[in-house]
Amino acid sequence: MLKTRYTLLYIALMTLVVVASNFLVQFPLTAEIAGINLADILTWGAFTYPVAFLITDLTNRQFGPQAARKVVFAGFVVGIGLSFFTSVPRIAIASGSAYLAGQLLDIAVFNRLRRQTWWRAPLVGSLIGSALDTAIFFSFAFAAFFVFLGPNDPFALEPAPVLGAFAAQAPRWISWAISDFSVKMLMGLVMLLPYGALMNVLRPMQPVRAS
Repeated sequence: MLKTRYTLLYIALMTLVVVASNFLVQFPLTAEIAGINLADILTWGAFTYPVAFLITDLTNRQFGPQAARKVVFAGFVVGIGLSFFTSVPRIAIASGSAYLAGQLLDIAVFNRLRRQTWWRAPLVGSLIGSALDTAIFFSFAFAAFFVFLGPNDPFALEPAPVLGAFAAQAPRWISWAISDFSVKMLMGLVMLLPYGALMNVLRPMQPVRAS
């Protein structure tokens, strides 16, 4: 019963994060750092989405990978549903594929490292999962090669200075991907704070085997 209650709570939190991120992705970050206009490359959704990895890791720590996958799949259903209602099919496919692959990889890495130093499993798992998430989303959504998923976005494919500040040029989506992953790395470090604060409260309910 306790496991069911906690799992439902984690599902509710994951749903909230997915909904919030889908909403906040519409709002650019209006700031400038070192000559880089962040509004051109970042949205507020980039800061809320990494919380999903925290929720997955806490579930994994407390109840193991099977429960964590249930939470991830629940978030996937919500996320893919929202994406199809609020964006074009190609973005929805990219979003759902990236979320599912990144979160499942995080679960696998976390479970492999769970008996090592307390911070290693959540940090390494979230960073590797975030890298895959970013690579899949921006490639599927904007790379010309994946045109079979939907029409290409000419603006995303236009050459532009990397991050809007360097001499080297690349399709705009490359800068979007770099900035997105940079935020995810930063947030992966920040998420260690709540994880560390909660790990003594949310202790594993039973021995967990790798799976």
